[in-house]
Amino acid sequence: MEAGFTHMNEQGRARMVDVSDKEITKREATARTTVTMKSETLRKIKQGQMNKGDVLAIAQIAGVMAAKKTSDWIPLCHPLPLTGINIVFNDNGHDELYIEATVRTTGKTGVEMEALTAVSAAALTVYDMCKAIEKEIIIGPTMLIHKSGGKSGDFHKIDTI
Repeated sequence: MEAGFTHMNEQGRARMVDVSDKEITKREATARTTVTMKSETLRKIKQGQMNKGDVLAIAQIAGVMAAKKTSDWIPLCHPLPLTGINIVFNDNGHDELYIEATVRTTGKTGVEMEALTAVSAAALTVYDMCKAIEKEIIIGPTMLIHKSGGKSGDFHKIDTI
């Protein structure tokens, strides 16, 4: 097996990485995505005028639920006992909604995938709740903007949206 391919076994097949010998540390990751839409759609979301209900409240719950189920979505992710999930929404006042999720755990592996899954599910929920009035909504870019803890240390994306 070539060094650096941690998700492959000696036969070159997929495996879940064995984290048995890793130290338990406090870990945190923050991800962000953008949902671009017509300004009228964003206005309706912010004013609670969508027929399906409170878009941001439902998207927030979807993001939390998705973070908790990340290992069910991503085949080689470890199931993790998450200790905190926070999802916040901001916008540019015109046509972009920004979704940011911070996920925390104390464990042997990081929560980057949980944070990315949270913002992705929240964005997909926004799309689902708004598709009746707008089908041209664009999701992305989606990115990790921060992570801390673990052997590889801290990461901070310099250019963020």
